[in-house]
Amino acid sequence: MVQQSRQRRLLLTFSGMSLFGWFSALTGCSTPAPPAVVQVDRPRPLPSLAQSPKAYRVDAAKHLYSQHGHQIFKGKLPPLLHAVSVVRVNIAANGDLIEIDWMRKPTHAPEVVAEIERKILAAEPFPAPVHLGPQTYTETWLWHKSGLFQLDTLTEGQV
Repeated sequence: MVQQSRQRRLLLTFSGMSLFGWFSALTGCSTPAPPAVVQVDRPRPLPSLAQSPKAYRVDAAKHLYSQHGHQIFKGKLPPLLHAVSVVRVNIAANGDLIEIDWMRKPTHAPEVVAEIERKILAAEPFPAPVHLGPQTYTETWLWHKSGLFQLDTLTEGQV
């Protein structure tokens, strides 16, 4: 009698466990809904009052410096740099980034290419070129081996 009751308890326990496992498997098989895409509206910088493409390039460079100030190489750069990159940046009339177009990629330093793209994307939106409409400007990135950089538009020169 004791043996039968013990077997019955084990059977009921295993049945309950398999039912729980079956239910868990059913609920676990469903694909979870993708997380909602949250649009983060970054505050827009003051619009650029530049009257020429060259003046807008200065405003865009100052904007990049304001976003990445802790990564700017202070002073004159040494004669040998880790990388020199040339990028053409297309900006919409409202300051949104349209496109990044590489004119000169440092093929020996793909990490620099990725970092420059991250910095440009992180700086969006750019100052809106209110007097000029959409702008395409070219910037040369001067990259030190420490990971610090200067933009040619605002460079302090080289030693």
